[in-house]
Amino acid sequence: MGGCRAFQGSALLFVLLELSLVCCDITDGNAEHLKREHSLTKPYQGVGSSPSSQWDFSGSTLVTSSYVRLTPDERSKQGSIWNTVPCYLKDWEMHVQFKIHGSGKKNLHGDGIALWYTKDRLHSGPVFGNQDQFLGLAIFLDTFRNDLHGMDRSFPYISAMVNNGSVSYDHGKDGRSSELGGCSAEIRNRDHDTYLAIRYSKGRLTVMVDVDDKNEWKECIDIGGVRLPTGYFFGASAATGDLSDNHDIISMKLYQLMVEHTAEEENLDWTKIEPSVSLLKSPKDNIDDPTGNFRGTPLTGWKVFLLLLCALLGIVVCAVVGAVVFQRRQERNKRFY
Repeated sequence: MGGCRAFQGSALLFVLLELSLVCCDITDGNAEHLKREHSLTKPYQGVGSSPSSQWDFSGSTLVTSSYVRLTPDERSKQGSIWNTVPCYLKDWEMHVQFKIHGSGKKNLHGDGIALWYTKDRLHSGPVFGNQDQFLGLAIFLDTFRNDLHGMDRSFPYISAMVNNGSVSYDHGKDGRSSELGGCSAEIRNRDHDTYLAIRYSKGRLTVMVDVDDKNEWKECIDIGGVRLPTGYFFGASAATGDLSDNHDIISMKLYQLMVEHTAEEENLDWTKIEPSVSLLKSPKDNIDDPTGNFRGTPLTGWKVFLLLLCALLGIVVCAVVGAVVFQRRQERNKRFY
Protein backbone atom coordinates (compact mmCIF):
# COMPACT_ATOMS: atom_id res chain seq x y z
CA MET A 1 0.00 0.00 0.00
CA GLY A 2 2.88 2.32 0.87
CA GLY A 3 4.49 1.57 -2.49
CA CYS A 4 1.24 2.45 -4.25
CA ARG A 5 1.05 5.79 -2.42
CA ALA A 6 4.67 6.54 -3.28
CA PHE A 7 3.94 5.82 -6.94
CA GLN A 8 0.85 8.05 -6.89
CA GLY A 9 2.88 10.84 -5.28
CA SER A 10 5.60 10.52 -7.91
CA ALA A 11 3.02 10.52 -10.72
CA LEU A 12 1.36 13.64 -9.29
CA LEU A 13 4.75 15.38 -9.02
CA PHE A 14 5.51 14.48 -12.66
CA VAL A 15 2.14 15.85 -13.85
CA LEU A 16 2.63 19.09 -11.91
CA LEU A 17 6.13 19.47 -13.37
CA GLU A 18 4.80 18.97 -16.89
CA LEU A 19 2.04 21.51 -16.32
CA SER A 20 4.53 24.05 -15.00
CA LEU A 21 6.69 23.61 -18.10
CA VAL A 22 3.68 24.14 -20.36
CA CYS A 23 2.56 27.23 -18.46
CA CYS A 24 6.07 28.71 -18.65
CA ASP A 25 6.35 28.09 -22.39
CA ILE A 26 4.89 31.52 -23.11
CA THR A 27 6.26 34.19 -20.78
CA ASP A 28 3.84 35.59 -18.22
CA GLY A 29 5.01 39.11 -19.00
CA ASN A 30 7.48 39.51 -16.15
CA ALA A 31 8.35 43.22 -16.09
CA GLU A 32 12.05 42.61 -15.46
CA HIS A 33 12.37 41.10 -18.96
CA LEU A 34 10.32 43.82 -20.65
CA LYS A 35 12.42 45.81 -23.13
CA ARG A 36 10.88 49.27 -23.00
CA GLU A 37 12.90 50.60 -25.92
CA HIS A 38 11.11 48.08 -28.15
CA SER A 39 7.65 48.35 -26.54
CA LEU A 40 4.66 50.49 -27.43
CA THR A 41 2.24 51.18 -24.56
CA LYS A 42 -0.30 53.78 -23.45
CA PRO A 43 -0.21 56.77 -23.42
CA TYR A 44 2.29 56.30 -26.29
CA GLN A 45 4.94 58.72 -25.14
CA GLY A 46 7.98 58.79 -27.37
CA VAL A 47 5.92 58.33 -30.54
CA GLY A 48 6.63 60.83 -33.28
CA SER A 49 9.22 62.10 -35.72
CA SER A 50 11.59 63.78 -33.24
CA PRO A 51 15.19 62.49 -32.93
CA SER A 52 14.44 61.09 -29.46
CA SER A 53 11.35 59.16 -30.53
CA GLN A 54 11.44 55.37 -30.24
CA TRP A 55 8.44 54.88 -32.54
CA ASP A 56 7.60 56.57 -35.83
CA PHE A 57 4.47 56.29 -37.95
CA SER A 58 3.34 56.99 -41.49
CA GLY A 59 0.32 57.11 -43.78
CA SER A 60 -3.16 57.22 -42.26
CA THR A 61 -1.94 56.28 -38.75
CA LEU A 62 -3.62 58.20 -35.93
CA VAL A 63 -2.13 58.12 -32.42
CA THR A 64 -4.60 58.72 -29.56
CA SER A 65 -4.26 58.22 -25.80
CA SER A 66 -6.10 54.86 -26.01
CA TYR A 67 -4.98 53.26 -29.26
CA VAL A 68 -2.90 53.62 -32.41
CA ARG A 69 -5.25 53.45 -35.39
CA LEU A 70 -3.35 52.28 -38.47
CA THR A 71 -6.34 52.76 -40.75
CA PRO A 72 -9.82 54.17 -40.22
CA ASP A 73 -12.89 52.36 -41.51
CA GLU A 74 -12.46 54.03 -44.89
CA ARG A 75 -11.49 52.76 -48.34
CA SER A 76 -7.96 52.89 -49.81
CA LYS A 77 -5.99 53.69 -46.64
CA GLN A 78 -2.54 52.58 -45.52
CA GLY A 79 -0.80 53.15 -42.22
CA SER A 80 2.11 51.83 -40.17
CA ILE A 81 4.05 52.33 -36.97
CA TRP A 82 7.69 51.30 -36.52
CA ASN A 83 10.20 50.99 -33.72
CA THR A 84 13.19 53.25 -34.45
CA VAL A 85 15.56 51.14 -32.31
CA PRO A 86 17.03 48.01 -33.95
CA CYS A 87 16.65 44.85 -31.87
CA TYR A 88 19.82 42.91 -31.04
CA LEU A 89 18.19 40.22 -28.89
CA LYS A 90 18.79 36.66 -30.07
CA ASP A 91 15.72 35.29 -28.28
CA TRP A 92 12.58 37.34 -27.80
CA GLU A 93 8.82 37.32 -27.46
CA MET A 94 6.44 40.02 -28.68
CA HIS A 95 2.94 40.40 -27.20
CA VAL A 96 0.52 42.42 -29.31
CA GLN A 97 -2.88 43.65 -28.19
CA PHE A 98 -4.95 44.68 -31.18
CA LYS A 99 -8.51 45.37 -32.28
CA ILE A 100 -10.02 44.97 -35.75
CA HIS A 101 -13.54 46.31 -36.04
CA GLY A 102 -15.84 48.11 -38.41
CA SER A 103 -19.30 48.53 -39.84
CA GLY A 104 -18.83 46.04 -42.68
CA LYS A 105 -20.88 42.87 -42.41
CA LYS A 106 -19.67 39.32 -43.03
CA ASN A 107 -17.13 39.09 -45.89
CA LEU A 108 -17.47 42.83 -46.56
CA HIS A 109 -14.42 44.12 -44.73
CA GLY A 110 -10.65 44.17 -45.12
CA ASP A 111 -7.82 43.85 -45.44
CA GLY A 112 -6.03 43.17 -42.14
CA ILE A 113 -2.91 43.82 -40.06
CA ALA A 114 0.69 42.71 -40.59
CA LEU A 115 3.29 42.48 -37.82
CA TRP A 116 6.89 42.85 -38.93
CA TYR A 117 10.48 42.13 -37.91
CA THR A 118 12.41 43.39 -40.92
CA LYS A 119 15.60 45.07 -42.05
CA ASP A 120 13.82 48.11 -43.51
CA ARG A 121 11.03 50.21 -42.04
CA LEU A 122 8.63 52.94 -43.12
CA HIS A 123 8.47 51.72 -46.71
CA SER A 124 4.82 51.70 -47.76
CA GLY A 125 3.74 49.14 -50.31
CA PRO A 126 1.17 46.56 -51.43
CA VAL A 127 1.61 44.02 -48.60
CA PHE A 128 -0.83 45.19 -45.92
CA GLY A 129 0.59 48.67 -46.25
CA ASN A 130 4.26 47.66 -46.34
CA GLN A 131 6.78 46.93 -49.07
CA ASP A 132 6.94 43.63 -50.96
CA GLN A 133 10.09 41.44 -51.18
CA PHE A 134 11.09 42.41 -47.65
CA LEU A 135 13.93 40.99 -45.58
CA GLY A 136 12.78 39.32 -42.37
CA LEU A 137 9.62 38.00 -40.72
CA ALA A 138 5.96 38.88 -41.26
CA ILE A 139 2.85 37.69 -39.41
CA PHE A 140 -0.32 38.40 -41.38
CA LEU A 141 -3.74 38.82 -39.75
CA ASP A 142 -5.74 38.55 -42.96
CA THR A 143 -9.45 39.30 -42.68
CA PHE A 144 -10.48 39.08 -46.33
CA ARG A 145 -10.45 36.04 -48.64
CA ASN A 146 -9.06 36.82 -52.09
CA ASP A 147 -8.66 33.24 -53.33
CA LEU A 148 -12.20 32.05 -53.97
CA HIS A 149 -10.86 28.54 -54.74
CA GLY A 150 -9.22 28.20 -51.33
CA MET A 151 -12.36 27.21 -49.46
CA ASP A 152 -10.58 24.73 -47.18
CA ARG A 153 -9.87 27.45 -44.61
CA SER A 154 -12.00 30.12 -42.97
CA PHE A 155 -11.16 33.78 -42.58
CA PRO A 156 -9.85 35.71 -40.70
CA TYR A 157 -6.64 33.72 -41.13
CA ILE A 158 -3.26 34.20 -39.42
CA SER A 159 -0.10 33.13 -41.26
CA ALA A 160 3.67 33.53 -41.14
CA MET A 161 6.24 34.30 -43.84
CA VAL A 162 10.04 34.55 -43.76
CA ASN A 163 11.62 36.34 -46.71
CA ASN A 164 15.19 36.90 -47.88
CA GLY A 165 14.07 39.68 -50.23
CA SER A 166 13.53 37.48 -53.27
CA VAL A 167 9.92 36.33 -52.79
CA SER A 168 6.77 38.32 -53.55
CA TYR A 169 3.63 38.01 -51.46
CA ASP A 170 0.78 36.72 -53.63
CA HIS A 171 -2.36 38.60 -52.59
CA GLY A 172 -4.48 36.75 -55.14
CA LYS A 173 -3.73 33.44 -53.39
CA ASP A 174 -3.77 34.93 -49.89
CA GLY A 175 -0.04 34.28 -49.58
CA ARG A 176 -0.29 30.49 -49.78
CA SER A 177 2.78 30.07 -51.96
CA SER A 178 5.03 31.57 -49.27
CA GLU A 179 3.13 30.61 -46.14
CA LEU A 180 4.97 28.67 -43.43
CA GLY A 181 1.90 27.80 -41.40
CA GLY A 182 -1.26 29.34 -40.05
CA CYS A 183 -4.64 29.06 -38.38
CA SER A 184 -8.11 30.53 -38.53
CA ALA A 185 -9.13 32.84 -35.68
CA GLU A 186 -12.16 35.01 -34.98
CA ILE A 187 -10.36 38.29 -34.42
CA ARG A 188 -12.82 40.81 -35.84
CA ASN A 189 -15.55 42.76 -34.01
CA ARG A 190 -14.94 41.04 -30.69
CA ASP A 191 -16.36 42.60 -27.53
CA HIS A 192 -13.26 41.67 -25.54
CA ASP A 193 -9.50 42.16 -25.84
CA THR A 194 -7.62 40.18 -28.50
CA TYR A 195 -3.95 39.27 -28.23
CA LEU A 196 -1.22 37.62 -30.28
CA ALA A 197 2.21 36.44 -29.12
CA ILE A 198 5.22 35.86 -31.37
CA ARG A 199 8.11 33.91 -29.87
CA TYR A 200 11.49 33.38 -31.53
CA SER A 201 14.00 31.29 -29.62
CA LYS A 202 16.81 28.95 -30.70
CA GLY A 203 15.61 28.80 -34.28
CA ARG A 204 11.98 28.11 -33.42
CA LEU A 205 9.08 30.40 -34.31
CA THR A 206 5.86 30.06 -32.31
CA VAL A 207 2.71 32.13 -32.71
CA MET A 208 -0.03 31.98 -30.07
CA VAL A 209 -3.41 33.71 -29.91
CA ASP A 210 -5.72 34.69 -27.08
CA VAL A 211 -8.92 35.85 -28.75
CA ASP A 212 -11.69 33.95 -26.93
CA ASP A 213 -11.66 35.92 -23.66
CA LYS A 214 -10.37 32.87 -21.76
CA ASN A 215 -7.07 34.41 -20.67
CA GLU A 216 -5.10 31.52 -22.15
CA TRP A 217 -2.85 31.11 -25.15
CA LYS A 218 -3.79 28.83 -28.03
CA GLU A 219 -1.12 27.62 -30.44
CA CYS A 220 -1.48 28.82 -34.02
CA ILE A 221 1.95 28.28 -35.62
CA ASP A 222 4.99 26.29 -34.47
CA ILE A 223 7.91 26.05 -36.89
CA GLY A 224 11.50 24.92 -36.39
CA GLY A 225 14.58 25.70 -38.46
CA VAL A 226 13.91 29.44 -38.65
CA ARG A 227 16.92 31.73 -38.94
CA LEU A 228 16.50 35.43 -38.23
CA PRO A 229 19.29 37.98 -37.79
CA THR A 230 19.60 40.61 -35.09
CA GLY A 231 19.52 44.31 -35.81
CA TYR A 232 16.10 44.37 -37.51
CA PHE A 233 13.08 46.55 -36.65
CA PHE A 234 9.67 45.72 -35.22
CA GLY A 235 6.59 47.30 -36.74
CA ALA A 236 2.93 46.98 -37.63
CA SER A 237 1.00 48.03 -40.71
CA ALA A 238 -2.50 47.77 -42.15
CA ALA A 239 -4.34 48.56 -45.36
CA THR A 240 -7.85 48.86 -46.74
CA GLY A 241 -8.98 48.58 -50.35
CA ASP A 242 -12.49 48.59 -51.73
CA LEU A 243 -13.50 47.22 -48.32
CA SER A 244 -12.38 48.64 -44.99
CA ASP A 245 -12.06 48.28 -41.22
CA ASN A 246 -10.58 50.09 -38.24
CA HIS A 247 -7.19 48.48 -37.55
CA ASP A 248 -6.00 49.39 -34.05
CA ILE A 249 -2.84 48.54 -32.13
CA ILE A 250 -3.36 48.85 -28.36
CA SER A 251 0.12 47.72 -27.30
CA MET A 252 3.26 45.94 -28.47
CA LYS A 253 5.42 44.59 -25.65
CA LEU A 254 8.77 42.91 -26.28
CA TYR A 255 10.26 40.53 -23.72
CA GLN A 256 13.79 39.20 -23.63
CA LEU A 257 14.03 35.42 -23.24
CA MET A 258 16.91 34.21 -21.07
CA VAL A 259 18.29 31.34 -23.16
CA GLU A 260 21.73 29.75 -23.11
CA HIS A 261 23.61 29.38 -26.39
CA THR A 262 26.67 27.37 -27.32
CA ALA A 263 30.05 29.08 -27.59
CA GLU A 264 29.84 28.70 -31.37
CA GLU A 265 26.47 30.44 -31.43
CA GLU A 266 27.68 33.23 -29.17
CA ASN A 267 30.68 33.90 -31.42
CA LEU A 268 28.50 34.04 -34.53
CA ASP A 269 27.81 37.46 -36.06
CA TRP A 270 24.02 37.36 -35.86
CA THR A 271 23.66 40.57 -37.86
CA LYS A 272 25.00 38.72 -40.94
CA ILE A 273 22.44 35.89 -40.86
CA GLU A 274 20.17 35.70 -43.89
CA PRO A 275 16.48 35.16 -43.08
CA SER A 276 15.63 31.58 -44.00
CA VAL A 277 13.75 28.44 -42.99
CA SER A 278 15.13 24.88 -43.16
CA LEU A 279 12.24 22.68 -44.30
CA LEU A 280 11.75 19.29 -45.88
CA LYS A 281 9.63 20.92 -48.56
CA SER A 282 9.53 24.26 -50.31
CA PRO A 283 7.00 26.93 -49.30
CA LYS A 284 5.66 26.63 -52.87
CA ASP A 285 4.59 23.07 -52.03
CA ASN A 286 2.16 24.65 -49.60
CA ILE A 287 -0.14 25.88 -52.38
CA ASP A 288 -2.18 22.68 -52.44
CA ASP A 289 -1.64 21.77 -48.79
CA PRO A 290 -5.00 22.32 -47.08
CA THR A 291 -3.44 22.37 -43.61
CA GLY A 292 -0.91 25.03 -44.47
CA ASN A 293 1.59 23.36 -42.14
CA PHE A 294 5.05 21.89 -42.66
CA ARG A 295 6.27 18.51 -41.54
CA GLY A 296 9.93 19.42 -41.49
CA THR A 297 9.97 20.59 -37.88
CA PRO A 298 11.78 18.97 -34.95
CA LEU A 299 9.74 16.51 -32.88
CA THR A 300 8.46 17.90 -29.61
CA GLY A 301 8.71 15.94 -26.34
CA TRP A 302 5.25 14.40 -26.43
CA LYS A 303 5.66 13.41 -30.08
CA VAL A 304 8.90 11.60 -29.23
CA PHE A 305 7.12 9.85 -26.33
CA LEU A 306 4.27 8.70 -28.60
CA LEU A 307 6.75 7.53 -31.23
CA LEU A 308 8.72 5.49 -28.67
CA LEU A 309 5.49 4.10 -27.19
CA CYS A 310 4.27 2.97 -30.61
CA ALA A 311 7.66 1.40 -31.33
CA LEU A 312 7.59 -0.46 -27.99
CA LEU A 313 4.06 -1.72 -28.59
CA GLY A 314 5.09 -2.83 -32.06
CA ILE A 315 8.01 -4.82 -30.62
CA VAL A 316 5.76 -6.46 -28.01
CA VAL A 317 3.16 -7.41 -30.63
CA CYS A 318 5.84 -8.88 -32.91
CA ALA A 319 7.31 -10.85 -30.01
CA VAL A 320 3.91 -12.29 -29.04
CA VAL A 321 3.05 -13.20 -32.63
CA GLY A 322 6.48 -14.75 -33.10
CA ALA A 323 6.12 -16.81 -29.94
CA VAL A 324 2.69 -18.11 -31.01
CA VAL A 325 3.93 -19.03 -34.49
CA PHE A 326 7.01 -20.77 -33.03
CA GLN A 327 4.87 -22.77 -30.58
CA ARG A 328 2.49 -23.96 -33.32
CA ARG A 329 5.41 -25.08 -35.50
CA GLN A 330 6.83 -27.04 -32.58
CA GLU A 331 3.47 -28.77 -32.08
CA ARG A 332 3.29 -29.64 -35.80
CA ASN A 333 6.83 -31.08 -35.72
CA LYS A 334 5.89 -33.33 -32.74
CA ARG A 335 2.99 -34.84 -34.74
CA PHE A 336 5.39 -36.18 -37.40
CA TYR A 337 7.52 -38.10 -34.89
